[in-house]
Amino acid sequence: MTAFPRSTLVALAAAFSAYHIARGILTLGVPTNAGPTIVALVLYAVITVVVLLPWNAGVPQWVAALTFSCAVAITLLVTSQLDVNEYNGYATWHTNAEGTLMTILMVRGRKIYAVAGTLFLVIYSLVWCGLVGSAQIGVTGAVAWVVLAYIMTSALQRASDDADKLVQAEREAVRWEAAQHAHRSERRARLATASRVAGPMLRDVVLAEGRLTDAERAQARLLEARLRDDIRGRALVDDRVRDAAEAARRRGIVVQLLDEGTIDDLEDKQRKRVLTRIAEAIESADTERLIVRTAPERSDVAVTIVGLSAPAQGSDDPDDDVDVWLEIPRWVRPARHP
Repeated sequence: MTAFPRSTLVALAAAFSAYHIARGILTLGVPTNAGPTIVALVLYAVITVVVLLPWNAGVPQWVAALTFSCAVAITLLVTSQLDVNEYNGYATWHTNAEGTLMTILMVRGRKIYAVAGTLFLVIYSLVWCGLVGSAQIGVTGAVAWVVLAYIMTSALQRASDDADKLVQAEREAVRWEAAQHAHRSERRARLATASRVAGPMLRDVVLAEGRLTDAERAQARLLEARLRDDIRGRALVDDRVRDAAEAARRRGIVVQLLDEGTIDDLEDKQRKRVLTRIAEAIESADTERLIVRTAPERSDVAVTIVGLSAPAQGSDDPDDDVDVWLEIPRWVRPARHP
């Protein structure tokens, strides 16, 4: 959809307003006293400039209220000097002038003030000069412009909303496609890793027809745990953490690496710091079970490491003993050198 430039619309509104002012000036001889009409013309010119200014967030509330008030004042000033029983011709320029102001307010989003101003013009004109007289002085045309502005702005708003929804749907589709591509890439990478790591062991199992020695069974368990780390540990795993976890398992420690996806946004330096600290903690751990888990996303902690051991025999406390408790912060500012 091609939209009109704002400067074109402003110029069009200014041209209409200038036309109404010109009509008012040319018919200054019709009113009983030209003074109130001149005041109305000046007031109309000023409020037109104000309402057409390029307000950043649309026409402010106070400008809309001021425009409505000026429209009422212009109508009262002009009609106070006209004879309702005479043919006034273009001296009733105020009707189309007020219609222009209300049209501008309607286009610029102040619909309540536009409707209120239009209703005032209709009701006042009916009281002042009756139904036929209102039609003769151009009230129907003013109302038609405001109604047309409402229909057009509503249609444009619906079109804009539909366009926004379409753009949002396209973005969602792109995100979904990117996520699917990432899942496929991740799945291929995991399968390649599993084939590379577990492939030799699986071939040995097949060749041995499942009859493995204790050492081979232990090695198979270590391979299984390593694959589980890569799947469930994700961002918690690098080469050093992987080797540290395997060494800990060889010492008899049950190691669990659980990534909840809350450190994916860490910078590379911070991530490397966190993984280095995890590897050091696993390497120095002396416990039965070690749980490494990412902390909640809004926490200042990136990873918590807990080491648990079964209570000593004869202990009254059935809960596990906490041997290790470590919280690795999400961010650490670099030290300043003097």
